[in-house]
Amino acid sequence: MDQSERIVEKYLQSLELGTIVFEPDGNVPPDFSIGGMIGVEVRRLNQNYHLKDSRTEGLEQVAIPLWQRTEKYFPAIGKSIDGESWYVTLIYKRPQIAWKIAEPIIRRELFMFMNAQNRQPITIRINDTLQLKLRRAGKDQGSFFLLGSSLDRDSGGWVLSEVETNLMLCVAEKARKVSPYRSRYASWWLILVDHIALGVRECEQERFRASLVVNAEFSAWGKVILIDPRDHCRAFEIWPRTEC
Repeated sequence: MDQSERIVEKYLQSLELGTIVFEPDGNVPPDFSIGGMIGVEVRRLNQNYHLKDSRTEGLEQVAIPLWQRTEKYFPAIGKSIDGESWYVTLIYKRPQIAWKIAEPIIRRELFMFMNAQNRQPITIRINDTLQLKLRRAGKDQGSFFLLGSSLDRDSGGWVLSEVETNLMLCVAEKARKVSPYRSRYASWWLILVDHIALGVRECEQERFRASLVVNAEFSAWGKVILIDPRDHCRAFEIWPRTEC
């Protein structure tokens, strides 16, 4: 059970609607069943990048591997020089340059910087999709370079707009996934753990629900619910839309 599923399990248990079973039918949908009658699918709601072939990928599919790789790579370049260390900020967007192409360029540029006589903060352009911004650390960090932060140029935008855009992707994606198993349960729920807005604020929920453009894929779900990943009790039922 992953982190999102553990959060949803706590939420379902709090509803007291019946016995909660994780993966009741094995490694196929649903992720949970409630009382043997309701199938529940779980997904992390995150920002996505649209690929050229109409597929999407979560932004973290680039962000996390890039962070993990460079976090180890930069310190390995060399020890601090006379107590001097520099933080590296990654500035990137997609499609990302392959590491086997980027690495020799990065190494050359960082060694040139290390060997410079008068080192000043600088932004190094690796290519159109990757830059390294260097700033001096306030004290000796043991290595000359270390990863300080990152900036994903594909993230951002108005938060609720990003929630809606990625919500629509998830609703459609999961509807296709559960289609072969639909007859096994009387109703299906989709619960999304919201890592974009961290739960839509109560003062914005009615406006968000009212403005949401509901397409045919929503009919696959008895309920669509957003949950704050920090607090499973903060749940926002988006669908079905209730009339005032």
